[in-house]
Amino acid sequence: MPARDEALLAQKAATLIESLPWLERYRGATMVVKYGGNAMVSEDLQRAFAEDVVYLRHVGIRPVVVHGGGPQISEALRIHGIESEFRGGYRVTSREAMDVVRMVLTGQVARTLVSLINAHGPVAASMSGEDAGLFTGRRRGVVIDGQEHDLGQVGDVVAVDPAPVQRLLDAGLVPVVSSIAPDGDRPGESLNVNADAAAAALAAALGAQKLVILTDVEGLYADWPDRSSLISELTDVELAALMPSLESGMIPKMQACLDAVRAGVPKAAIIDGRSPHSILTEIFTSAGSGTEVVPAPADATHATVLNAKEHA
Repeated sequence: MPARDEALLAQKAATLIESLPWLERYRGATMVVKYGGNAMVSEDLQRAFAEDVVYLRHVGIRPVVVHGGGPQISEALRIHGIESEFRGGYRVTSREAMDVVRMVLTGQVARTLVSLINAHGPVAASMSGEDAGLFTGRRRGVVIDGQEHDLGQVGDVVAVDPAPVQRLLDAGLVPVVSSIAPDGDRPGESLNVNADAAAAALAAALGAQKLVILTDVEGLYADWPDRSSLISELTDVELAALMPSLESGMIPKMQACLDAVRAGVPKAAIIDGRSPHSILTEIFTSAGSGTEVVPAPADATHATVLNAKEHA
């Protein structure tokens, strides 16, 4: 029988005890998790993400997963001979590309994720933003250097009916939602919706306690590329002041956090999806993971000093 490592056992026990107040706080709460980035292309990270989702469910949290599929869409477009083009952090989507987007999101990414979660029990069910009137979309462009650019079949979520997702939650299931929306102005057409924005809109409509967005960086930096300037927490007022200075790739993610908090979601966080089990670290430890956005106090009229994490 192997020798007992008392120090290691004590450390594990301390970790479990540290999670207790968070388990008490979030039991019964709905959380929306946006799944994307490198966590989608590494098989080990895929499995770790599925384990995190199952863990959340088993401790009494009601997780909802909203996913994009950027890497998979880019690869599928390449195979089909369609060039990938981005403007202002958004993918330009032609009608031809939209067919590929739908195929990848609903036929590949969603099915893979549901299978990984259901390896731990039959608890996950997939749906698209097109199903049962969940999302309604409207086309959008993007302004770059003061000039409007067309993005094709790309849109914003302008309305959410959370009832289809709520029914799955009430049945004890984990909804896995693909970020596609029917075009409310053009019946029969569909829109490629930014998954970060879709997750924020759904979190607000569900009255979620938290939005968590997986990304490919540690969080938001006050002074990139100074890695010691990682911000652990900031208010919506502070984030709004920072938005004009952010890199284009970070704008949709931070805008989603800002929109969610200003729509009533108490907390929104971006975390590093490259780190296994970063969701559990974010939710169940005091240190957290990544950058969390919270509402500013009611009397806040200007940005305050940002709280940057210290790194040895």
